[in-house]
Amino acid sequence: MNVSRLLLLGLVLSVLAGSPGCLFRTRKVEVRVNNQQMQSATLDDLISRINTEAAKVTTLDATVNIDTSVGGQKKGVVTDYQQISGYVLIRRPNMIRMIGLFPLVRNKAFDMVSDGTEFKLWIPVKNKFYVGHNNVERPAANPLENLRPQVIYEALLLHEINPATDIAVLEADNPVEFDEKTKQVQVLSTYVVDVIRKEADGKYYLQRKVIFDRQDLIPDHQIFYDKQGSIVTDATYSAFRYFNDVRVPTIIEIKRPQEEYDITIAITKATVNGAIKDEQFALEQPPGSQLVDIDQQPVTAAAPGTAPPPTPSSHP
Repeated sequence: MNVSRLLLLGLVLSVLAGSPGCLFRTRKVEVRVNNQQMQSATLDDLISRINTEAAKVTTLDATVNIDTSVGGQKKGVVTDYQQISGYVLIRRPNMIRMIGLFPLVRNKAFDMVSDGTEFKLWIPVKNKFYVGHNNVERPAANPLENLRPQVIYEALLLHEINPATDIAVLEADNPVEFDEKTKQVQVLSTYVVDVIRKEADGKYYLQRKVIFDRQDLIPDHQIFYDKQGSIVTDATYSAFRYFNDVRVPTIIEIKRPQEEYDITIAITKATVNGAIKDEQFALEQPPGSQLVDIDQQPVTAAAPGTAPPPTPSSHP
């Protein structure tokens, strides 16, 4: 840009600044710094906290409300689905079953189970029984069809850092949040534990971040990554309560930015570390339903019988 253009730009700006019209306005941005006493911890302290909290939960039997939203920048719109109730059963190291119930009638909207590697999904209104591996090889157009039970399992629980496969690195961060209502900027103070995972082939990748609020040193946020470094799951935890003397978040917000869907699970009742039997994770194809193997081309196979059994509304 030559001198004459710089002079012209300065002249225009000075005219605008002195103009009585409302061509622009300025406003003060207030920055709120949290003045509460921040706690300090070392990396070893935080790893110990993660592993201790993870070890406290071996099983979880919860009654929940489920809110789901689909859409975002890719679709240009967001669709909020009606809240449904349901149940979540978890047993370490990798078992999960999740049942959703339609409002009022309390019939099953879905029933899905996973052993960590494979999953099964029964959708009564479609009379379809899906089976396949937890990894999504061919994403469906409908984001919710890409949902796997293992996503819920990973996001609901805090998982230990295994020194045999994981390397932990500590960050001290001061993230900034802007409140649209108050128009104020708030500076937070957190510790971030980066968990770097070693694969069987000897390669390393950032597997997740565990984020602690330094006011209470409670891990209230986890971010999971794929091997290309992209965020796959962003989970936040709030409204902690004690069940059987174990602190559990009762609001879990799970965001899947790549598929553009969000799931919020609100725990209304829970039993921690109760007995959960193998048969409570058994999900068999109902008679007369269509079998869809998502790892292959969809196929139709009717199980023996003529019609699905009655749909129970009781806990599995």
